[in-house]
Amino acid sequence: MSKMEDRYAFLTEWYDPTAALLRRYQLFFYPKDGSVEMFDVKNQRIFLRRTKYDNLHQEDLFVGNRVNVFSRQLSLIEYGDQFTANKLGSKKERTLALIKPDVVTKIGDVLELIYSSNLIVTKAKMTKLTWSQAADFYVEHQSKPFFSNLVQFVSSGPVVAMELMGDEAMSIWRRLLGPADSAVARREAPQCVRAQFGTDGIKNVGHGSDSLAAAARELEFFFPSTIGIGPSNTAIYTDCTCCIIKPHAISEGVTGKILNSICAAGFEISALQMFNMDRANAEEFFEVYRGVVTEYPNMVTELCSGPCMVLEIHGTDAPKSFREFCGPADPEIAQHLRPSTLRALYGKDKVKNAVHCTDLPEDGVLEYFFKILDG
Repeated sequence: MSKMEDRYAFLTEWYDPTAALLRRYQLFFYPKDGSVEMFDVKNQRIFLRRTKYDNLHQEDLFVGNRVNVFSRQLSLIEYGDQFTANKLGSKKERTLALIKPDVVTKIGDVLELIYSSNLIVTKAKMTKLTWSQAADFYVEHQSKPFFSNLVQFVSSGPVVAMELMGDEAMSIWRRLLGPADSAVARREAPQCVRAQFGTDGIKNVGHGSDSLAAAARELEFFFPSTIGIGPSNTAIYTDCTCCIIKPHAISEGVTGKILNSICAAGFEISALQMFNMDRANAEEFFEVYRGVVTEYPNMVTELCSGPCMVLEIHGTDAPKSFREFCGPADPEIAQHLRPSTLRALYGKDKVKNAVHCTDLPEDGVLEYFFKILDG
């Protein structure tokens, strides 16, 4: 008897803006040929017959993620059956990765290592902790002799908090970090992040949760699921411009490379945060392009097709100089005329062109993300 074909099932929700309703679908994904099928739960009928769909991948399928299927943004809220839960959910973990002030400028290198270890970043925020926030975060070390030095250091400059997701994410991230003392790390695990970038036992690149309970508590500290928004972002809104790393670039794992290119070109990243845009927000954001550029509908679809990373780029004459660094909107033209620009290096076409940057030297775009969406 032939083996039954694998099929993954999820219960999903889609917000229908026309009817102002949340609609529920079962989403089926067939890994053999990458096809999808949807079933309307309320009306008990097939909504989408099994269709090949190249833009959905097995690694996108985990509870809590949002995926785009034919321009509908679906929230994956539950595993649809035990097979899917066992196969896709059993080893999946979420953990906190905190990048300390000494290595924030090396965030691109750290992300490269994270992506190459098959982990994905599902949330990220640059923040500056107060002394008391840092003391709250490290409360379990309160009685230890290094406590006040640690709190002092972690609150001395911006940090980047990230939620990492993947099979055994917690132990993989701790292994990437290496031994807590950077000197020991250089002796025992020369490839690890602390061996490469750390100084000692406190200036040691980052922090990783040491248990699933700690991970849940620490993620809640930076990314509260209920009331509040956690420690505030670091946006300053002066002498700066906005850069959005688009979802396609994030899913291709080139975020680290793009951040490295930006830093290598001498730009300062003064704020960084990951956002999941819904369609209404993406349409509002790109409103100025509606009816002006033919790519407008596809630009909207791309921006809400997955998480994007929004950066505040700080520097003298930042809007103009950073715009030049991004290059022409069409990557093909960029490759011919300005081959070292971001779009020449990481863009695919006029819509998937790696980054969006502000046309005008104004802070409204930054405020849209860092004040309104994060508020």
